[in-house]
Amino acid sequence: MPVRYGGKQMAGDRLSALDSSFLHLEDAASHMHVASVMLFRGDPPAYEDLLEAIERRLHLVPRYRQRLAYVPLGQGRPKWVDDPHLNLRYHVRATALPSPGSEDRLKALAGRVFSQQLDRDKPLWEIWLVEGLEGGRFAVLAKTHHALVDGISGVDIVTVLFDTSPDPAAPPDPGERWLPRPLPSRAQLLGEALLERGTVPGEIARSARALLRGPRAILDRVREATVGVGAMAWAGVNPAPRSLYNRPIGPHRRFTWVRAELADLKAIKDELGGTVNDVVLASVAGALGRHLRGRGQDTDGRELKAMVPVSVRTDPEQGALGNRVAAMMAPLPVWCREPVARLDVVREELAGLKRGGQAVGAQVLTQLTGFAPPTIMDQAARLMARQRFFNLVVTNVPGPQFPLYLLGREMLQPFPMVPLASNQGLGIALMSYNGRINFGLVGDYELLWDIEELAEHLRESLAELAEAAGVELAEPSLPKAERGAADPASA
Repeated sequence: MPVRYGGKQMAGDRLSALDSSFLHLEDAASHMHVASVMLFRGDPPAYEDLLEAIERRLHLVPRYRQRLAYVPLGQGRPKWVDDPHLNLRYHVRATALPSPGSEDRLKALAGRVFSQQLDRDKPLWEIWLVEGLEGGRFAVLAKTHHALVDGISGVDIVTVLFDTSPDPAAPPDPGERWLPRPLPSRAQLLGEALLERGTVPGEIARSARALLRGPRAILDRVREATVGVGAMAWAGVNPAPRSLYNRPIGPHRRFTWVRAELADLKAIKDELGGTVNDVVLASVAGALGRHLRGRGQDTDGRELKAMVPVSVRTDPEQGALGNRVAAMMAPLPVWCREPVARLDVVREELAGLKRGGQAVGAQVLTQLTGFAPPTIMDQAARLMARQRFFNLVVTNVPGPQFPLYLLGREMLQPFPMVPLASNQGLGIALMSYNGRINFGLVGDYELLWDIEELAEHLRESLAELAEAAGVELAEPSLPKAERGAADPASA
């Protein structure tokens, strides 16, 4: 078989400003990896079979063979280089739940796995095969650092490991045996970074020529960006209020989930108005209000802020590596106890943010950080985390609306996880898949000791909206284990 060396190292392998920011935000307590728990029907595949399946498809995601290389003296952002010591057995792991293999035990296992930072000296991903889950099922836990891939693009990449048919298709033959390219030396990394920095004036000159060719179009974009930056600046001088979710966090996590049907959320928005995202945020606001009041907090007149990521990836960029996201600071009216009024508040305020161009402003500010030295970016990222722009992240990832299969086993449900930044004790991620939409809730182990109560509040809040809309919620298929209360420490 011919030998093919890893891709040519070039400027495109350097981390973007946004991807670098996820490295700067990471510390001993804040782990910047996205993750998911995926449930499958049937007996688990043999570990060796899973390992072989991943190895045969790894050429479709070459970034998974690469690790970070840092520029000496902090003179440039890190870049991706081929890992000469890639060992798939380190990245693909197998474990089993003690009997009985309840979902509560799986949640506890996921919390521990998601509490462990990824090793930056290796490719930034892990996959765990979990046997012993009751109900004729098994699970797969997946972790990928946010600097490697964002949630919306990640769906396209992760699915290369899956089939759209229960009869596994033979993966494309790479035709060549892959060998890693030699690691660049420190001098080479420094020289490349300085050379790239020297090319910036050329990029500016090209931008100037483009301005002369299409002044009206460029001015329209500048005007739009200016309005957006102003909206983001206003959000910055009006920080999110203090809450029990915004305290120093430790390295340990709790993880749980809530099941829902996508058709139910669509029926609610069709009857009451707004979008599926509006229904989601109104449900989250109701759940948080209940949770805060249950903790003895006064919610009268209080409104929390959720950072809602917005994909700005263009169609030609779908499936590309790296992050292409902006954000909006969405209101969560925890003061409002009436479900329809709560939905109306969320819908109207979100519409105002979109008109104000806040997401555009976030994207522009992120792009501007590309001109800042890494040391300045590091301080800026940590300063933004301390500024408390938002109380929590609520992110909605669209997934495929058809079943996926791993070695002939159907994936039943995925439950996503969003990372927690400094002083962010709670995060909520959603993923739609094959007619369902599932909430993944992650919390700091100490701050969110009652995360299962919060999950129950979320179910109740969604049911309130459904009742107001005259929608009968489909009863999710809940195994007995999810209805029981097992001791997480025993898992």
